[in-house]
Amino acid sequence: MKTILISGASGIVGYGILRSLRQAAEPLRLVGTTIHPDSVAPAFCDVFELAPPTHAESYLDWLCSIIRKHKVDFLIPSIECDVYKWNEHRAALEATGARLLLNHPRLIGLCQDKWPFYLELARCAPELAIPTRIEGGFESLADEFSLPFLLKPRRGYASKGIVQIKDKADFEAQKDRLGAHLMAQPLVGSPEEEYTVSGFFDRQGERCCHMTLKRKLSAEGFTQTAEVADLAGTEAALDKLGRAFNAVGPTNFQFRVQGGELKLLEINPRISSATSIRTAFGYNESLMSLEFYLEQRRPAPPPIRAGRAVRYAEDCIFYDRDHL
Repeated sequence: MKTILISGASGIVGYGILRSLRQAAEPLRLVGTTIHPDSVAPAFCDVFELAPPTHAESYLDWLCSIIRKHKVDFLIPSIECDVYKWNEHRAALEATGARLLLNHPRLIGLCQDKWPFYLELARCAPELAIPTRIEGGFESLADEFSLPFLLKPRRGYASKGIVQIKDKADFEAQKDRLGAHLMAQPLVGSPEEEYTVSGFFDRQGERCCHMTLKRKLSAEGFTQTAEVADLAGTEAALDKLGRAFNAVGPTNFQFRVQGGELKLLEINPRISSATSIRTAFGYNESLMSLEFYLEQRRPAPPPIRAGRAVRYAEDCIFYDRDHL
């Protein structure tokens, strides 16, 4: 029986991965880790381990000890900070004998900072790039991008920290952060034309398969509702981006459509928050990852059902055994 460790198991991505792995034909032993002692994670895994924060000095030694303790075969990160930490310490983690679900180091490095990522995107796929600046005054940016425009964190995820600039007062409150922390972009498309696309790539950056969802975001920046979609130009865009950025394994792309053209919002070099929705429609990228990383087999395109999904809050009850 294979033992799989999923970090961030208390979050929507983490328990989405755990639930997807439960669909494996052969039983898997699932180890879930999180920094939150009072979380839903134990409901979805076989073994629960309370983790120190990823930035803690003790974290790497702790993780290596957990891998050895449970004889972990494969590790899947579900949160951004773990992707970056594991990428930085690949050699030490792989020395335990476990394999890691990590994208290509180059792509992970570029995704840590959206400004160098933009520069590379503008070089290799300018037709997909949204014009971006890290300097300029209110008048010059408003003239180039029109009002309102966006100030977006160079480092961040799930649409957190984005500021919409409607007037000079908005800009003045943020201008000292432009460059080092924020970058300016025009508003592109509309929330009604936003798509999350998951692609799976082999080690040459060639696309094995993909799935597209038209989605609406929650206030937390995660997919709230989604509908299986066909988006014109997706295959060509993924093929170009996969090769250009050396994508490997599950890779998430966020697009908007403007004037009939695709514009790339960002790439997440990992499994993303809509993974449980994709699994429900037949695209189980967690099991594809086991097939690819552990069995060295290239995933085939799965049959995907049509439909839509709505997320909602649900209670998870843990009864005290002493009071049965």
